[in-house]
Amino acid sequence: MAVHKLFIASFLVSLLLLQLAEADQMTLVVGNAGDSSKLPKMDCSRACAARCQLSSRPRLCQRACGTCCARCNCVPPGTSGNLDVCPCYADMTNRGNQRKCP
Repeated sequence: MAVHKLFIASFLVSLLLLQLAEADQMTLVVGNAGDSSKLPKMDCSRACAARCQLSSRPRLCQRACGTCCARCNCVPPGTSGNLDVCPCYADMTNRGNQRKCP
């Protein structure tokens, strides 16, 4: 009887460990939405220079873009739009509740 209980307990513990390992792997795959710590760092200066190349105020644009890139580790492609590619970048607002990132 004691061997039977030990077998059941070890089986349940192994199932729990398997579930935790699976959940951790899913976090690595899906975790890009808000947590950029698991991704390699992006070259923000190059990405923001490309994003702000047509801006009427390029220094201001690059400063705001650099802040957003550092927080989100993402810059949408192109010189404007494409905000659906990087939701973190698109959702940042300033004090006036206007979009922060160019």
